[in-house]
Amino acid sequence: MNKIVKILVFFFIIFFPLSATSHVEHYENLNNLKFDIYRNNKHIGTHVFSFKKSGENLIVESEINFEIKKLGVVLYRYHVKGTETYKNGKLIEFKSKTDQNKKKKYVNLILEDNNEFLIDGSSYKGKAPNDYVIGTWWNHSIVNAKAQISAVSGRIIEQKVKYLGKETINSNGKTYETLHFNISSTDSKLSKDKKLNTDVWYDEKTLNWVKATFNKKGNWEYKLITMN
Repeated sequence: MNKIVKILVFFFIIFFPLSATSHVEHYENLNNLKFDIYRNNKHIGTHVFSFKKSGENLIVESEINFEIKKLGVVLYRYHVKGTETYKNGKLIEFKSKTDQNKKKKYVNLILEDNNEFLIDGSSYKGKAPNDYVIGTWWNHSIVNAKAQISAVSGRIIEQKVKYLGKETINSNGKTYETLHFNISSTDSKLSKDKKLNTDVWYDEKTLNWVKATFNKKGNWEYKLITMN
């Protein structure tokens, strides 16, 4: 019975709010999202989003900051700043700069007149269909996408999505009824550090991002702290 319910919920999610536009527009009333980042159960940094309306455009700015330390000595620093621009719910531009422990990465993406993305990134330069989604996780339409575009380097990550069911999540003193998904790479030839295998949770009513976990040189967890 539970398996049947999961299948029905998954098909409802996938087919009713199918377009990326519908997903983006229901975030227009958001101002901020803030996540604490944990590695091996230790708080190491934050991931913050701000949402601003400018005429027909929705501008989503994000910033990630974290440090990995051992015995008080910083072994690894990571900083990303990115800006997504949507017009009438459609992504028209994305830019990011990343300092990955002194290794510089970037993405410059624009939507061309032929409705294809043109990507200039540190790992990929070329075109991509306009239904691919930037991998910043806040936008629930990522669970409908055939592929995501790395927000750090611009590389294309083809993916499969599995709906794992409903779960109650407690975060920062609040309780959320969520939808749990696993998103993984479809390319088996990718090296281990390039493979995607991330669990994400979205609030069932608002579809706002609540939590994410993955294992990559440690157990990582993003926990929602502030949403307004």
